[in-house]
Amino acid sequence: MNFLAPVSSIMTTKIIALNPDDTLDMVKEIFDNNNIHHIPIVRHNTLLGLVSKHDFENFHRGLSIHFEDRFVNLAVMKTHRAKEIMTEKLAKLEPSDRINVALDVFALNRFHALPVVEDGELVGIVTTHDIIKALAGEAVIGK
Repeated sequence: MNFLAPVSSIMTTKIIALNPDDTLDMVKEIFDNNNIHHIPIVRHNTLLGLVSKHDFENFHRGLSIHFEDRFVNLAVMKTHRAKEIMTEKLAKLEPSDRINVALDVFALNRFHALPVVEDGELVGIVTTHDIIKALAGEAVIGK
Protein backbone atom coordinates (compact mmCIF):
# COMPACT_ATOMS: atom_id res chain seq x y z
CA MET A 1 0.00 0.00 0.00
CA ASN A 2 1.25 3.43 -0.87
CA PHE A 3 0.82 5.36 2.38
CA LEU A 4 1.46 8.59 0.50
CA ALA A 5 -1.58 8.03 -1.75
CA PRO A 6 -4.59 10.25 -1.08
CA VAL A 7 -7.34 8.95 1.20
CA SER A 8 -9.70 9.40 -1.76
CA SER A 9 -8.14 6.24 -3.19
CA ILE A 10 -9.48 4.07 -0.34
CA MET A 11 -12.38 6.03 1.19
CA THR A 12 -15.98 4.90 1.04
CA THR A 13 -18.04 7.23 -1.13
CA LYS A 14 -21.36 5.43 -0.93
CA ILE A 15 -22.39 6.98 2.35
CA ILE A 16 -25.50 6.30 4.36
CA ALA A 17 -26.21 9.51 6.27
CA LEU A 18 -28.99 10.94 8.38
CA ASN A 19 -30.35 14.35 9.25
CA PRO A 20 -29.86 15.57 12.85
CA ASP A 21 -33.64 15.47 13.43
CA ASP A 22 -34.01 11.86 12.30
CA THR A 23 -35.15 9.54 15.06
CA LEU A 24 -33.10 6.92 16.86
CA ASP A 25 -35.32 4.19 15.46
CA MET A 26 -33.99 5.27 12.03
CA VAL A 27 -30.44 4.99 13.40
CA LYS A 28 -31.24 1.49 14.66
CA GLU A 29 -32.70 0.49 11.30
CA ILE A 30 -29.55 1.59 9.46
CA PHE A 31 -27.26 -0.28 11.84
CA ASP A 32 -29.48 -3.37 11.71
CA ASN A 33 -29.71 -3.45 7.90
CA ASN A 34 -26.20 -2.40 6.86
CA ASN A 35 -22.73 -3.59 7.70
CA ILE A 36 -21.54 -0.19 8.95
CA HIS A 37 -20.43 1.21 12.29
CA HIS A 38 -20.68 4.98 11.69
CA ILE A 39 -23.46 7.20 10.39
CA PRO A 40 -22.58 10.76 9.37
CA ILE A 41 -25.15 13.33 10.41
CA VAL A 42 -25.54 15.98 7.72
CA ARG A 43 -27.73 18.87 6.74
CA HIS A 44 -27.62 19.71 3.02
CA ASN A 45 -24.42 17.64 2.67
CA THR A 46 -22.72 19.69 5.42
CA LEU A 47 -21.27 17.42 8.09
CA LEU A 48 -22.62 18.17 11.57
CA GLY A 49 -21.61 15.06 13.47
CA LEU A 50 -21.23 11.31 13.53
CA VAL A 51 -23.15 8.57 15.34
CA SER A 52 -21.12 5.46 15.99
CA LYS A 53 -22.62 2.08 16.71
CA HIS A 54 -21.01 2.36 20.13
CA ASP A 55 -22.77 5.71 20.77
CA PHE A 56 -26.09 4.14 19.82
CA GLU A 57 -25.55 1.01 21.91
CA ASN A 58 -24.70 3.13 24.96
CA PHE A 59 -28.01 4.97 24.57
CA HIS A 60 -29.91 1.75 23.88
CA ARG A 61 -28.53 0.11 27.06
CA GLY A 62 -30.41 2.74 29.05
CA LEU A 63 -33.75 1.39 27.87
CA SER A 64 -35.70 -1.07 29.96
CA ILE A 65 -35.07 -4.78 29.51
CA HIS A 66 -38.54 -5.69 30.78
CA PHE A 67 -41.02 -6.96 28.22
CA GLU A 68 -43.77 -4.85 29.78
CA ASP A 69 -41.83 -1.67 28.88
CA ARG A 70 -41.47 -2.46 25.18
CA PHE A 71 -43.98 0.21 24.12
CA VAL A 72 -42.23 2.83 26.25
CA ASN A 73 -38.92 1.82 24.65
CA LEU A 74 -40.45 2.17 21.17
CA ALA A 75 -41.77 5.62 22.08
CA VAL A 76 -38.33 6.66 23.35
CA MET A 77 -36.70 5.51 20.10
CA LYS A 78 -39.25 7.50 18.06
CA THR A 79 -38.93 10.70 20.10
CA HIS A 80 -35.17 10.98 20.58
CA ARG A 81 -33.11 12.39 17.71
CA ALA A 82 -29.75 11.56 16.16
CA LYS A 83 -28.41 14.98 17.18
CA GLU A 84 -28.82 13.98 20.84
CA ILE A 85 -26.21 11.20 20.67
CA MET A 86 -23.94 12.34 17.82
CA THR A 87 -20.34 13.36 18.33
CA GLU A 88 -19.89 16.89 17.05
CA LYS A 89 -16.25 17.96 17.26
CA LEU A 90 -14.78 15.62 14.68
CA ALA A 91 -11.39 15.20 13.15
CA LYS A 92 -11.84 15.47 9.38
CA LEU A 93 -9.76 14.84 6.30
CA GLU A 94 -9.76 16.26 2.81
CA PRO A 95 -9.72 13.90 -0.19
CA SER A 96 -6.14 14.92 -0.99
CA ASP A 97 -4.83 14.14 2.52
CA ARG A 98 -2.50 11.17 2.49
CA ILE A 99 -3.31 7.78 3.94
CA ASN A 100 -0.43 8.17 6.41
CA VAL A 101 -2.20 11.23 7.87
CA ALA A 102 -5.29 9.08 8.51
CA LEU A 103 -3.09 6.43 10.11
CA ASP A 104 -1.52 9.04 12.39
CA VAL A 105 -4.96 10.28 13.49
CA PHE A 106 -6.15 6.72 14.11
CA ALA A 107 -2.98 5.91 16.10
CA LEU A 108 -3.17 9.03 18.28
CA ASN A 109 -6.90 8.84 19.01
CA ARG A 110 -9.58 6.28 19.59
CA PHE A 111 -11.27 7.10 16.31
CA HIS A 112 -12.20 4.37 13.87
CA ALA A 113 -13.72 6.63 11.22
CA LEU A 114 -12.75 9.94 9.68
CA PRO A 115 -15.19 11.91 7.55
CA VAL A 116 -13.72 13.26 4.31
CA VAL A 117 -14.90 16.78 3.54
CA GLU A 118 -14.30 18.93 0.46
CA ASP A 119 -15.41 22.56 0.25
CA GLY A 120 -17.46 22.05 3.42
CA GLU A 121 -19.39 19.06 2.07
CA LEU A 122 -19.14 15.41 3.05
CA VAL A 123 -17.69 13.40 0.14
CA GLY A 124 -16.60 10.21 1.87
CA ILE A 125 -15.50 8.43 4.98
CA VAL A 126 -12.33 6.49 5.67
CA THR A 127 -12.30 3.86 8.39
CA THR A 128 -9.76 1.55 9.90
CA HIS A 129 -11.64 -1.20 8.04
CA ASP A 130 -10.97 0.55 4.69
CA ILE A 131 -7.25 0.53 5.45
CA ILE A 132 -7.31 -3.12 6.52
CA LYS A 133 -9.19 -4.06 3.31
CA ALA A 134 -6.62 -2.20 1.20
CA LEU A 135 -3.75 -3.94 2.99
CA ALA A 136 -5.44 -7.36 2.75
CA GLY A 137 -6.09 -6.87 -0.96
CA GLU A 138 -2.47 -6.01 -1.51
CA ALA A 139 -1.33 -9.07 0.46
CA VAL A 140 -3.52 -11.34 -1.71
CA ILE A 141 -2.21 -9.74 -4.90
CA GLY A 142 1.40 -10.07 -3.70
CA LYS A 143 1.16 -13.85 -3.23
